[in-house]
Amino acid sequence: MASSDTVQVSSLPLPPMQYINQYTDENIRRGRAPRPPPIIHDHYSMFGNNFNADDAIIRPLESQGIKRLYPQHSDRRRELRKLNHSLLVNFLDLLDLLVLCPDSPRRQEKVEDLTLLFIHIHHLLNEFRPHQARETLRVMMELQKRQRLETAQRFHKQLDKVMEILQQALQTLPDSTDTDSNLMIPTELFDSMDAAKQDEAAGDACNPLDRLMCSIVDAMWNDASEFTVDGC
Repeated sequence: MASSDTVQVSSLPLPPMQYINQYTDENIRRGRAPRPPPIIHDHYSMFGNNFNADDAIIRPLESQGIKRLYPQHSDRRRELRKLNHSLLVNFLDLLDLLVLCPDSPRRQEKVEDLTLLFIHIHHLLNEFRPHQARETLRVMMELQKRQRLETAQRFHKQLDKVMEILQQALQTLPDSTDTDSNLMIPTELFDSMDAAKQDEAAGDACNPLDRLMCSIVDAMWNDASEFTVDGC
């Protein structure tokens, strides 16, 4: 019985292992990984075809030795429809030949005609690539613009909330008169500070800060004693 397990096969071959093994984390960290290949400035070969670096991205059919079936400057959409209809007609003709006369030499001619039609359709589709690239870039830029506008709107909303919270906090603060009355400092502390400065100038061995602290504690103790006696 056949196994029911499905095997996934990659449509593209894996890169050469001797090339992958040179790009390990250790080689990249130490700078031992091979540098990318230099830019090609003359000619190169790709998929068995020779190309020049100065060639246009979409080469004309004449430069590839292919006969053109439609005018060079024409409506591409209309030409695609015509090529599609011609492709369908030639395919039906090929089916008739295969049914009625399989050994006819016209069979190879129909195959060549179909190949030529496919090449023209592929070439016309490639001529839309620059337009597709521009449209893709336009859509990407519009998306980035919309995202930035949404981010700016969210930022303004958060800023308004912060300003509202600050306004509420300012409204809940006490008045300045109440704050001044609560922060009244006894005049005895200033007298103690003046005395400490005089002692420091006279060369007193006691630390002026210690003397000031002692004066503050004495003043607080005297106030507490007076409050206790009056309360009794």
